[in-house]
Amino acid sequence: MVDGHLSVCEYELADGRMIFTHTVVPPELRGRGIAEKLVRAALTEARAAGRKVVPQCSYVAKFIERNKEFVALLG
Repeated sequence: MVDGHLSVCEYELADGRMIFTHTVVPPELRGRGIAEKLVRAALTEARAAGRKVVPQCSYVAKFIERNKEFVALLG
């Protein structure tokens, strides 16, 4: 929660994978890098837990494209 607004990076856990479904940052908070921080934290958690990642969310897919250190998590 930032300035009274909730931002989320939603995912489901299934069969050892994190399936990213949605990332939402309210318009009032955009441009502050909040989505990046949320997604980076979730991907780091996936790596630590040994999970593969399925980016159904377009933001997560683009984030992984731009941050090659997470490409190995795809699966």
